Amino acid sequence: MAGAGYSPADLDKIILDMFELKKGGSAAADILPEAEVCKLCDMAKAILQREDNVKAVKTPVIVVGDVHGQFFDLLELFEIGGRPPFHNYLFLGDYVDRGYYSLDCVLLLVALKVRYPD
Repeated sequence: MAGAGYSPADLDKIILDMFELKKGGSAAADILPEAEVCKLCDMAKAILQREDNVKAVKTPVIVVGDVHGQFFDLLELFEIGGRPPFHNYLFLGDYVDRGYYSLDCVLLLVALKVRYPD
């Protein structure tokens, strides 16, 4: 996964690997080394800097409240509501803090934003 950014295939693999994480098993840090996490965050930063502060949201949309680092609840949400890009989601914030898997939550959501920016 070298180079300036990730290809769509690279992002698809990261996202699929994240969806395959199981309770008590590997964590996101096992999927992406720190340098790769930084690259993914840089790509997301570039996308977010280009976006307007207020974004039009395509309907239908599933509105999600606070995630609080509850990664396996997030995975369950995607299983029930359907996975992106086939379903639109609007996350209101509070992705991290209380849960043990805060990094996993953020990495999955950042990878999804980079792969499906709209």
